[in-house]
Amino acid sequence: MATAVRPIPEGFHTLTPHLVVSDGQQAIEFYKKAFGAEELFRMPSPDGKSIMHAELKIGDSVLFLCDEFPGANRSPQSLKGTSVALHLYVEDVDAAFKRATEAGAVAQMPPEDMFCGDRYSKVVDPFGHEWSLATHIKEVTIEEMSKAAAAAFAQSGGE
Repeated sequence: MATAVRPIPEGFHTLTPHLVVSDGQQAIEFYKKAFGAEELFRMPSPDGKSIMHAELKIGDSVLFLCDEFPGANRSPQSLKGTSVALHLYVEDVDAAFKRATEAGAVAQMPPEDMFCGDRYSKVVDPFGHEWSLATHIKEVTIEEMSKAAAAAFAQSGGE
C-alpha cells in the first residue's frame, strides 16, 4: 500500500520565502555566516556555474534560493531595489545585527526598542534583500501599541 504524501513536506511551514540572488554560491555562504543558515540541498545548473535551486534552514524555517536567470527571474540588484523584507525573530537581536553586519550586510537601522514590544533592527544583505531582525522583549496590548505608534509617528513629523 502506498504511503500518503503530505501536502506540506516535513520540516516546512505553509509559507516559504524564495530569494533570487545574483550569486547563489556567495549568497549561501553569506546566509550561513550572517544568520547561521544550514544548507539542506543544492542543485547546480548543468554547467555548474549557477544555483538552480537551494534550500537553507534558518532557525525553524526553510528558505529557497536560486540564481537569477535572464527571462525567468531577477534579483533585487537587477531590479535596482526590492519591495519585500524578510523578518527574522532571533534570541538576541543585538548579537544578530552585529553578526550580520560583520558578515557584510549593510546596517539600515541599529537595534532599538520599539512600541510593538520588539527590539528591532534592519539590514540589507549583499544581494539586495532587506532583513528586519527582532527579539520580542515585552507583551503589549493592541491599544497600547496603537497609542505608542501614534505618539511615535507624531514625534517623527508625520501626522
